[in-house]
Amino acid sequence: METDPRVVDNPEQRRYELWLGATCAAFIDYLSEPGTILLIHTEVDPAFEGQGFGGRLVAGALDYLGARDLKLVPLCPFVRTYLRRHPEYADLVASDRAAPQ
Repeated sequence: METDPRVVDNPEQRRYELWLGATCAAFIDYLSEPGTILLIHTEVDPAFEGQGFGGRLVAGALDYLGARDLKLVPLCPFVRTYLRRHPEYADLVASDRAAPQ
């Protein structure tokens, strides 16, 4: 059974998901605009909190966006905090869209 975390895009649900085997442990809801993804809300299943999966999910989603030359608007406070701690992703933030602080 696969237990390594993997991040996938689920466009039908409009969210990025972190899967552990057959279990969805966390997700980020998003809205899509041409060339830009608005990351709205991050949620980690309580059974998986405190194990770093939220950060792994955000990193996976940002890597996914970067590989597809998409920009992001970090509306989710968790994502904004992650971006402050990981400035290497700053170039992914849509410069023409200000996110609330």
